[in-house]
Amino acid sequence: MQEITRVGVDLAKNVIQVHAVDAQGNVVTKRQLSRSKFKPWCLQLPPGCLVAMEACGGAHHWARSLLDAGLNVRLIAPHLVSPYRQQGKTGKNDANDAAAVCEAASRPCMHFVAVKTVDQQGVLSIHRLREGVKSDRQGCINRIRSILAEFGIVVPKSPEALHAVLSEHIEDASNELPGIARLSLSRMQEQLSEFERHIKWCDERIAAHIKSDERARQAQQLLGVGPVGASALIATVGDFKQFDNAAQFSAWLGLVPRQNSTGGKSRLGKITKRGDIYLRMLLVQGAKAAVLSTWRHDSPTSQWVTRLCERSGWQVAAVALANKNARVLWAMFAKGKSFDPNYVSSRPSSVV
Repeated sequence: MQEITRVGVDLAKNVIQVHAVDAQGNVVTKRQLSRSKFKPWCLQLPPGCLVAMEACGGAHHWARSLLDAGLNVRLIAPHLVSPYRQQGKTGKNDANDAAAVCEAASRPCMHFVAVKTVDQQGVLSIHRLREGVKSDRQGCINRIRSILAEFGIVVPKSPEALHAVLSEHIEDASNELPGIARLSLSRMQEQLSEFERHIKWCDERIAAHIKSDERARQAQQLLGVGPVGASALIATVGDFKQFDNAAQFSAWLGLVPRQNSTGGKSRLGKITKRGDIYLRMLLVQGAKAAVLSTWRHDSPTSQWVTRLCERSGWQVAAVALANKNARVLWAMFAKGKSFDPNYVSSRPSSVV
């Protein structure tokens, strides 16, 4: 065990595969461990030994546990591990995956995932619950509208408009709704109200997080960043200094254009859409809402968005604003700067 310098781990619910090598890269051991035996095995490793694993379900828990034991833990995004599997796509199994993780961790240019704290994951659990309830609420709304449409009743799509007319349609004796359908709709109306209460509870918890976190309150000052986006941003990223610059943070969110460049010719396409889907969605949706209401503001950012809308359209302007917000957020939290809504950036002078 004392010869081991790097360990690749493939996590699972009940069995965990490890692949350990020495300083020269020679395989010392590769074996499968039960969940209960994994940590005792890791405690036998020399202090500071590099333990790498994919950033999957339960990875942050194991990372925190092994960090407390004095080991050097690194999490790697799964899509960065697969190219190092020697057997390719056709040779995927636990042993090959652990070996690929071990090899990927040895690369000097590898990007690692920051380990989330317990508090971060606690706040994110509220966001996961809220998104799940939103999906269930929309499914319930679709079922109600489809049943009413079968009897010739067409209702608006929005939850607020549906709430306003649903009781009236259920109690209206002049329509052709049979009794059993009215009972079904009454049940679904109760279910819809329950979903609304769950979403309200989640919003209250998010508001409490905003109130207790200074950085979340600062993030909310930006045009196009609401309370949900600010809370999710702080809970997801944590330490902004893990990114070298604002462009790297924006690229991590998938808000930069794809490249297909060769021969000195630069070809840019649509945004990459890499990184955290939920966080990117919040930034883009918030930017869309801001773009459609720029007439209410007179800041330099609003004026810039208005000019960009005239040149490229509002959808391009929304993604550009989300990209701009990401860069501003990095500058605020990585460099400790306060947000100035009237700040105007200047192009650096060319060096002769």
